[in-house]
Order: sequence, then C-alpha cells, then structure tokens
Amino acid sequence: MPSINFHNAKFCAAYGTAAQLPASSAPEVSFSGRSNVGKSSLLNKLMFRKGLAKVSSTPGKTATINFYDVDGVDFVDLPGYGYAKVSKSELSRWSDLIEGYFNQQRAFALAVQLVDLRHEPSKLDRHMVGFLQEAGLPFAIALTKADKMSKQQAAKQRAAIVRSLELPGDVPVVLTSSEKGTGIDDLRTLISSAVDGFEALLEN
Repeated sequence: MPSINFHNAKFCAAYGTAAQLPASSAPEVSFSGRSNVGKSSLLNKLMFRKGLAKVSSTPGKTATINFYDVDGVDFVDLPGYGYAKVSKSELSRWSDLIEGYFNQQRAFALAVQLVDLRHEPSKLDRHMVGFLQEAGLPFAIALTKADKMSKQQAAKQRAAIVRSLELPGDVPVVLTSSEKGTGIDDLRTLISSAVDGFEALLEN
C-alpha cells in the first residue's frame, strides 16, 4: 500500500515565473513532458479526481507551474513544452520556468518525465531526460497512452524508447493509461517509495 493517501489532494497555487516560487516546505514530486502528453489526465487519475488538474482541449495551455498538496507532499505540474503554435517569447518563458524550477535548491523527491508511448521521444524529451541525469535528480519515466496499443506493441515500443533515451538500468519506466488506469497504482507506489526514501535521507 502506498504511504501517501492520494485521495487527500487539493490545488494550492500557480506561479508564472520561477522567481515567484516559494521555498520548498515539503518533499516535491514534479511532472514534466510535452504539451499534449496527457499530464493533466495522469495527475487527475493519480489524485482520484476528475478535474483538479485542468485538462485543456488546446495543447500548451498550461503556462504556469501548478502546485498540488497531496497528503503533505507537493505535486508540481510543470508547463508542457514543445507546442509549436505559441510565440517564441512564450516558448522562452516556459523554458525559463522549467529550468528555473530545477535550478533552485528544492526538496526534489522525484521527477516524473512523461513520454507518449506511441511516438519516438522528441529532441526536447531527450534534452529533458539528459538534463535530469546531469543534474543527478531522481527520476522515473511514465509512458502515457498505453491503452492505444496492444501489449506486444507496447512492450516493443517501450524497449525502443528506453534505447532512444539512453536510460540507465536503474531508472523506473512505467506503462500508464489515464483512460484505463493501467500502471497508475504502480506509479503511486513508486512515488510513495521515492518520498519515503527522501524523508529517510533527511532524517539521517
């Protein structure tokens, strides 16, 4: 059983610049990925809510860093990246937001990087994973939209994505579907373990 009660979730605040972010007051689990990867849907499924994280019909609408309190753990929803139909200045602001967040001294318990299982990881996906590795941050990969493929196709595509991202063997990779609930319990358990491990480190 996960140690975090995922039912106990509420929206806290949204920030438009990294400079506005308050100092960490709890372990943080961040979620990053392309603008149409299904991040809001995954967050809602994790938190047993339908509309806590706003699912937009227009990709690239999340232009803020959104904080949710989940049983005393901060879930941090980072802006989706890579959506072409916004201005260069807006793309630059999103990039500054994401990098600004990770470049701060924060209570990083886990970064969950979302990648659409159906597609080859984008250049930005690979850049993000490379950044997390170089920064030495604990991270996991959630492959979204697993319900759109057969189990055999999904397994094959998972292996191809792991190769493309050049992932070390110790990085967890979870197949998920917000539609069907596939892998959601596994992700909850993974997040709980990461937070428990982070808190144990702080105590020592």
